[in-house]
Amino acid sequence: MKTIILCGGQGTRMKEETEFKPKPLVLVGGKPILWHIMKIYSHYGYNEFILALGYKSNMIKEYFLHWRTFLNDFTLDSKTNEITFHNNDCDDFKITFAETGLESLTGERVRQLKKYVGDEDFMVTYGDGVADIDINKLVEFHKQQNTIGTITGVCREGRFGVIEKDAESGKAKEYFQLGVRDIEKNDTAVTEFINGGYMVFKNEVLDLIEKDSMIEKVFVPLIEKKQLSVFAHEGSWKCMDTYKEVEELNGEWEKNPFWKVWQ
Repeated sequence: MKTIILCGGQGTRMKEETEFKPKPLVLVGGKPILWHIMKIYSHYGYNEFILALGYKSNMIKEYFLHWRTFLNDFTLDSKTNEITFHNNDCDDFKITFAETGLESLTGERVRQLKKYVGDEDFMVTYGDGVADIDINKLVEFHKQQNTIGTITGVCREGRFGVIEKDAESGKAKEYFQLGVRDIEKNDTAVTEFINGGYMVFKNEVLDLIEKDSMIEKVFVPLIEKKQLSVFAHEGSWKCMDTYKEVEELNGEWEKNPFWKVWQ
């Protein structure tokens, strides 16, 4: 199963970093946040990635094209340009680099990748969030639910859209952006989450995503059809949306790298 990582946004809330580099290349513990996300998936055996590129995409390509030279000792013959590596400290990733447009919204980026996804289920996540999530359990839950989509629900924070999950069926009841309305409880048990990324979809969702849309827009018709499930992640999760959060993640890396499941 392939994993799409959304890497094309401009990261406007953290200009201190993204003025000079794309957000997925912002460093946490000396490595790009993108690398940390890929390591989470790879730990569970999912090492085929499709990077949906946009803003400063060449820097992401250059990083991976040259990362063996960043990580290893090597000898360069300047006359022949031959490189001899003395060790091979490198991850086992298979990466497709796909240009999806400078201004494209997230749904449009995913929609464009149909030719690379193939006919199988696939995963999608954002290029700025890490978690101590068990990807195998996520995929198993998705298969058991047998819905078109599964999103990972994490504890609510103020600036993200809210998902109401039916506690009995595990399916989403509603999705809305904060500020649109207050949550009205009824007799049915519901639990509130935000979308933490780490999503799984059946291939048919690619025909449901509207052109030039956000990926979240497809949640609404899926919910109406009872075709969106919520995998409740009760562990730790953190996104990197501001420079303050960059500093916080670097502090976590030194003291408690909760997402380092590959230890």
